[in-house]
Amino acid sequence: MVRKLKFQERKLLKQKDFLNWEVTHHNLHELRVLGRYRLQPREDYTHCNQLSRAVRELARRLRDLPEGDPFRIRASTALLDELYASGLLRMAQHLQAAVAFVEQGHIHVSSDVVTDPAFLVTCSMEDFVTWVDSSKIKWHVLEYNEERDDFDLEV
Repeated sequence: MVRKLKFQERKLLKQKDFLNWEVTHHNLHELRVLGRYRLQPREDYTHCNQLSRAVRELARRLRDLPEGDPFRIRASTALLDELYASGLLRMAQHLQAAVAFVEQGHIHVSSDVVTDPAFLVTCSMEDFVTWVDSSKIKWHVLEYNEERDDFDLEV
């Protein structure tokens, strides 16, 4: 015996046809990427996917130009500089731990506490990425490295 569907459930079932729904390779790949890199909103995935597609397309077009072309040299240098300028957060050994640190509010960039794992830290901002002063992880790291000052207040 099946229970009667609620109003919201009936409304959702009208929007999606589950009988003819096809699982494609793209759907499975998207779910794997969302799970691996801990991206919560799907819009982050689509934005990163579009950005990487644009970079690949630009690189292919630059590759097809003649090697001695001055435009190819200038554009390739500019593209490499832009790609180098976008850096990564390297305060954890694993991606899972880095996402947890960011979501729990242990990291701040300059004076802003970052809680979005999709926040892009550029190379110019890498020097300003530090632990939040009230973070217990910061105190554990300082104590492990024997750099903790006795006059610092406990959290």
